[in-house]
Amino acid sequence: MSTDKSIEQGTQLMPKFDANGLIPAIAQDAKTGEILMVAYMNREALDYTIKTGCGTYYSRSRKKLWKKGEQSGHIQKVSQILVDCDQDCIILKVTVDSGQCHTGYQSCFYRALKKGTADQLEFVAEKVFDPDKVYQP
Repeated sequence: MSTDKSIEQGTQLMPKFDANGLIPAIAQDAKTGEILMVAYMNREALDYTIKTGCGTYYSRSRKKLWKKGEQSGHIQKVSQILVDCDQDCIILKVTVDSGQCHTGYQSCFYRALKKGTADQLEFVAEKVFDPDKVYQP
């Protein structure tokens, strides 16, 4: 197995964006460790996040930058940026208030596979805000 030691062992940020120019970014609550969401960043979103300290992503559906909380007010203040060994995934450790998921939950991971089933989900969290009041047309 051939490896690029400068990527795996070096101290220079050299993110590997995919063929679409994107890299997965996981937002994790810096205080609790809870995984809040998974999104994607392009180079511009990563640079903007580094510059401003606010979680900013690339919306694949809208084809534009998306500053987390720009509509809901639930922004992410980045306290640390981690990169994995081959620099093709990022974790943002963030400080947040509440309601990181557009469906009203603190985390986008509010359901789990129900034990003893292969395809049934169960809710494992409670809503922390009413999305109909936050996301009005």
